[in-house]
Amino acid sequence: MSLRYHYPIEPAMPDAEDAPVTKIRHRRWRSVFAAIYSAGTFVSLYKKVISKKKILRSLSYVAVDIHGNNSTDDHLPSLCVDQKALAEVARAKSLETLSQLGGVTQIAASLETDEKDGISANEAGLAHRINVFGANRYQKPPTKSFLSFIYEAFKDTTIVILLVCAILSLGFGIKQHGIEDGWYDGGSIIFAVFLVVVVSAVSNFKQNRQFEKLSNESSDIRVEVVRGGRRQFISVFDVVVGDIVRLKIGDQIPADGLFLDGHSLKVDESSMTGESDQVEINGSNPFVLSGTKVMDGFGTMIVTSVGMNTAWGEMMSSINRELDEETPLQARLNKLTSFIGKIGLAVAILVLAVLLIRYFTGNTKDDKGNRGYIKGKTKLDSIMNSVVDIMSAAITIVVVAIPEGLPLAVTLTLAYSMKQMMADHAMVRKLSACETMGSATTICTDKTGTLTLNEMKVTEFWLGKEFMKDSITSEIAPNVHKLLQQAIALNTTANVYKPNSSSLAEISGSPTEKAILSWAVLDLAMNLDEPKQNYQLIEVAAFNSEKKRSGVLIRRNSKSASATHVHWKGAAEMIVAMCSQYYDISGTVKAIDDGERQEIGNIIQNMAAKSLRCIAFAHTKIPEEMKPVLEESRLTLLGLVGLKDPCRPGVRIAVESCIDAGVNIKMITGDNVFTAKAIAIECGILKPHEDMNESVIEGVQFRNYSPEERMAKINKIRVMARSSPFDKLLMVQCLKQNGHVVAVTGDGTNDAPALKEADIGLSMGIQGTEVAKESSDIVILDDNFTSVVTVLRWGRCVFNNIQKFIQFQLTVNIAALAINFIAATSSGEVPLTAVQLLWVNLIMDTFGALALATERPTNDLMTKTPVGRSKPLISNIMWRNLIAQALYQVAILLTLQFRGESIFGVDEKVKKTLIFNTFVLCQVFNEFNARKLEKKNIFQGLHKNNLFLGIIGMTIILQVVMVEFLQRFANTQRLNCGQWGTCIGIAALSWPLGWLVKWIPV
Repeated sequence: MSLRYHYPIEPAMPDAEDAPVTKIRHRRWRSVFAAIYSAGTFVSLYKKVISKKKILRSLSYVAVDIHGNNSTDDHLPSLCVDQKALAEVARAKSLETLSQLGGVTQIAASLETDEKDGISANEAGLAHRINVFGANRYQKPPTKSFLSFIYEAFKDTTIVILLVCAILSLGFGIKQHGIEDGWYDGGSIIFAVFLVVVVSAVSNFKQNRQFEKLSNESSDIRVEVVRGGRRQFISVFDVVVGDIVRLKIGDQIPADGLFLDGHSLKVDESSMTGESDQVEINGSNPFVLSGTKVMDGFGTMIVTSVGMNTAWGEMMSSINRELDEETPLQARLNKLTSFIGKIGLAVAILVLAVLLIRYFTGNTKDDKGNRGYIKGKTKLDSIMNSVVDIMSAAITIVVVAIPEGLPLAVTLTLAYSMKQMMADHAMVRKLSACETMGSATTICTDKTGTLTLNEMKVTEFWLGKEFMKDSITSEIAPNVHKLLQQAIALNTTANVYKPNSSSLAEISGSPTEKAILSWAVLDLAMNLDEPKQNYQLIEVAAFNSEKKRSGVLIRRNSKSASATHVHWKGAAEMIVAMCSQYYDISGTVKAIDDGERQEIGNIIQNMAAKSLRCIAFAHTKIPEEMKPVLEESRLTLLGLVGLKDPCRPGVRIAVESCIDAGVNIKMITGDNVFTAKAIAIECGILKPHEDMNESVIEGVQFRNYSPEERMAKINKIRVMARSSPFDKLLMVQCLKQNGHVVAVTGDGTNDAPALKEADIGLSMGIQGTEVAKESSDIVILDDNFTSVVTVLRWGRCVFNNIQKFIQFQLTVNIAALAINFIAATSSGEVPLTAVQLLWVNLIMDTFGALALATERPTNDLMTKTPVGRSKPLISNIMWRNLIAQALYQVAILLTLQFRGESIFGVDEKVKKTLIFNTFVLCQVFNEFNARKLEKKNIFQGLHKNNLFLGIIGMTIILQVVMVEFLQRFANTQRLNCGQWGTCIGIAALSWPLGWLVKWIPV
C-alpha cells in the first residue's frame, strides 16, 4: 500500500518514475505557501504599525528567500501519507492495514514526527497539517434560526385562537364600518399579538445563543502534547495529525491515533462501542479512539486522524445538544402555570357565558347608549361582530391568566446567572445545578487545591530518623543519593525540559510531582536524565487515589544480566508499613524494630501536624536469579519528604460564610488524620479546642460502620481522612438519605461516581480530569473553595429571583381575573380590552421577567437557612405580600369601575382609561415591592441594577405613548395632568401598603 498522500487534482502514483515530478510539485507548493505566508506576515505587521501610529525603523531593503529549503523554521512537512488509509487504521483497528503502512514507526516517519520530541511547533507547519488533514473540529447541526422561535411562539393555542378572533373582528369591522374605521379593533389585537410573539421570540433566541456559547466553552478541553521536545497544554481544537499526545488517568482522548509507549494503559471505550469492559492499549493493540477515556496507567500516542475523519467526529456532528433542558424548578413552575391556566380558563368560560347571555337578553348597550341586541332587528354582521368581541375579551383573559412569564423568568435568570458565574470562575454544564445549588445544605470538599493553593514545596527531608538541614547534598551517602536519584527520576509521570545547558529547567506534571522534581534538581543537584538513559522500565504501577502509591520495576541497560530494582513512592505511613529496614545518614541499612517504627511514625505525625503532606520513598533489590516482580513487602525506607501546601487566601472567610448560611462543610481528603486536622483548623472547619473524636474520622473506620451507625454519626463528622473515592460516595449517599441536599467537589477519575450521585457535582477546572468534569454539573475553573461559595450565592439568588417574579406575576393574575370577572358578571362589560390586557401581559411576562430575574446576589442571601428539598415554592411571606397587593388593586379598580364617573366627573371612555392607566402603574410600583420579599427597604441596592431602572423607565414611557398618542389602537382617551397625578398617587400607595404589610408576622 502506498504511503504517498493522494492530492485530489492529480492522484499520486506509486511508480518510481514519478518521484522527481512529485518532489518538484512539493517544492512548488512549499514556495507558493511560503510566499503567501510571508505576505500575510507583512500585512499583519503593517496593520500593527498603523494601529500604533508609530514609524517603523528598518533597513533600506528587506530580502526574503521564499525558497528557504535549508531553513528548519520555514520547512513544511511533506506529509506524503494516504489520508484515507491513515484514518481507517485506528477506526477499523486493523493490524493488517497497520502492517501494510509499515507499522507505527513508519507512520510517524511519514508524518515527520519524532517519537520523543514530537512535531515542529512552527506556525506554518501546523497550518500546513490542518490544510492537508483538516482541523480537530466536527460539523455541528445548524442552530435554530430566529424564525423558528417566531414559529414556536405562534404555536401557542391561545395565541392562535386570539389571532383567529382578531381576523374575524377585522373582517366584520371592515364590512360594517368600512376599511378606514373598521380595521382598528381587529388590527390592534393582531399588532399586539405580534408584539408579544416577537418580544418572546427575541428573548428565547438570545438565551439559546447564550447556552450554545457556554456549550462550546465547556467542550474546549486542554490536551498535553509534545512539540519540539517541549511538553505543553493546548486546546483540543488545536491538535493536529502527527501530534504526540500524553495520556494519563482521567483524560479524554482528543483524536484517533496509535499507541507509542506507556504502562498499564487502560481505556473505557463504552462511549464508542457500548462495551463497558476496559480495553488495554499496548503494542499488540495500539489503536486509540477519539472520545474514549483513560481509566488507568499512562502513555503517549501519535495522532493519525482528527475532526470529521474520526468516528467520534462523525457521531458528534449528528448529535444536537439539547439546550432546552427542563430543570426541576421549571417542572414545578410548569405545574403551577398549568394550574393557574385552568383557573383562568374557568373564569374566561364563565365571563364568556355571562356576556353572551347578557347580550342576547338585551342587557348590554353600545357606545351611544342603545341596546346592543334587539331580536329580529339587529343585523347578522353586528351580531357576529359583538360575539367576536366578547370571545376576544374572554380569550384575552386566558392569555393574561396563564403566566407564560414563569418559564421565561427561569430561563432568563438561569442564563444571566450562568453568564455571571462564568465571570466568577464557575462554568455551568447542567442548568439544573444553578437552582439546586441554592438549596444545598452540605458541601463535601476536597482539601488539596480547593482549600489549599496546590502549590507544593518540599520543606522537610528525613533520612531514616535524621532531619536533613541545608547543604544536604554533601551529607547524603553516595549509595543513598544514587537510589534517591533513581526513585525520583524513574517513578514519576512529571518531566524536566531544558532546551540548553544555560536555560532554566521547566518542570511539568502534577503539583506534588513538580515539587519533588524541583527539590531534586535545585536542592539535591540531581541529573534526572542519567537514570532514564541507563535504566529501562519493566513494569509500572501507576498512582491512583485508592492505592495512594506508585511503583516501578527497573533494570540497568547492559548486555550482561543485571539485578532488577523496585522503587515505591506514596503516602508515608503506607510506604513505611511495607518496609522492614531503613537507610541511616551514613548509608547503612538498619532493621526497623517496634521502637524505631514508633519513632518514624512520630516523625510523620509531627510533619502532618504542621500541615505537611508526607511522602515516603522505599526500595529493594531483586537478585538476578529471582523472578523480577513489583515487591510490596520487606522494602528498605530511603527517606521521607514533607510538602507544604498553604491554605488559599480568603478560604477561612468563605468557610465561615457557609457556616453562617446554615451550610455544613465536610472536608474529605486522602491525607492522614494529622494533616487533615491541621488544615481543617487552619480553614475554620474545626475549632482548635473542640473534641474531635466524633468530628474527625478515617475512611476505613467510616466504611466499617454499620448502616445504622453511619446514619447516626453522619451529621457530626466534619473531616474524613485517608478516604477512598468509595468512602466519598458512601458519605454522599448517607447524607442524601438523611434529607440533605449535597454538593461535592472532585477532581479525579474515581470521583466520578460521587459527583454523579451528589445533587450538585463540582469538578475542578485546573487539576480535574476530563472524566470528573464530564460527571459534574459545574466546573470550578480556578479550583478555589471561594468560587464554590460564589456558586452557592448565585444558586440562592436564582431561587430568590424566581420567587420575586412569582409574587409579582401572581398579583397581576389575581387582580386581572378578579376585576374582569366581577365587572363582567355585575355590569356585563369587561373594563380592560383585549389590546390593554395584552399590553399588561407584555409588561408582566417579558419586561417583569427581565427586571426581576437579573438581580445580583446580596450578602443577605447568605444569612438565611438553606431552602432544602421540601420548602414550598410560594412561601407564606409571598402569600402575605401578594394577597395584600391584589386586594388593594381589586378594591381600587372596582371602585373606579362602578363609581369612577361620579367621583371624577368624567365620561365612560375616560373612566376606562383611568382604570387601565391605574392598573398598569400599580404593576410598575409593585415591581419595586417585589424586589425585596422580606426587607422593608425596597430601594436598597437599586442604583446598582441599571437594567431594572431602564425597564421601569421604558414601561412608563410606553404607557404614556399608549394613553396619549395611540387612542384608537389602545381604545384610550387622553388624560390631563390632574388625572395622571391621581393614577400615579393611587398606584404609589402600594409602597406604604407593602411596608405596612411586612410588619405582619407569618
